[in-house]
Amino acid sequence: MNALLLAGGFGSRLKPITNTIPKCMVPINGRPLIDYWLEILFEYPENPINRALINTHYLPEIVTTYIQNCKWRSLISISYEERLLGTAGTISKNRDFFEGKSFLVAHADNLSKFNLDSFIHAHAARMPKVEITAMSFITDAPHSCGILEIDENNLITSYTEKPEHPSSNLANGAVYIFEPSVIAFIDSFQKHEVDIGRDILPHYAGKMQAYHNSIYHRDIGTPESLRLARRDFNSNL
Repeated sequence: MNALLLAGGFGSRLKPITNTIPKCMVPINGRPLIDYWLEILFEYPENPINRALINTHYLPEIVTTYIQNCKWRSLISISYEERLLGTAGTISKNRDFFEGKSFLVAHADNLSKFNLDSFIHAHAARMPKVEITAMSFITDAPHSCGILEIDENNLITSYTEKPEHPSSNLANGAVYIFEPSVIAFIDSFQKHEVDIGRDILPHYAGKMQAYHNSIYHRDIGTPESLRLARRDFNSNL
């Protein structure tokens, strides 16, 4: 299995921190966010991730230089987007990288701890109609997240992106395993920028399942969430 780390965003809500660095390079305990993701993918021999692709756009040279000097550099490719394609558009552009197999996608500007092997095994054990496994978590800011409704089998029956009146605080963690069949649906959109949360997930209600992260997950979207993440990881989470 190969993995895509989405790292091209501007991180506008984190300004002025992101005036000089991309959001995925914001430090937590002296390490950039993206380094935590690379550790999840590659640090442990039992993890079945072969290669990772990182998309870049805003201040791309900072990400590229970091990757060129990290210990996993031989396992990582970079895909620069002169104009952002949207999170799903990036998947479509790089379809060959996934080799026609199931693939992992994660927003590299979130901070997460979870068992990758367990996540992959949950997808392998899915019901036949399921094409996406999406990580869920309990959020303290449901208005700023995609909110999930699930049934007794962890099947996601409804997905609402940033609802005005959230029905719960069970949120989309923006970490997924996709079946390659999803790429054909992405390609059906006749527009330049296609987004996973806005365009793809609502269509797959009833055909995607939740994998719950009960260890740690936080969207690093605001200075306050960054402060909380640094506090949590300083506590040796």
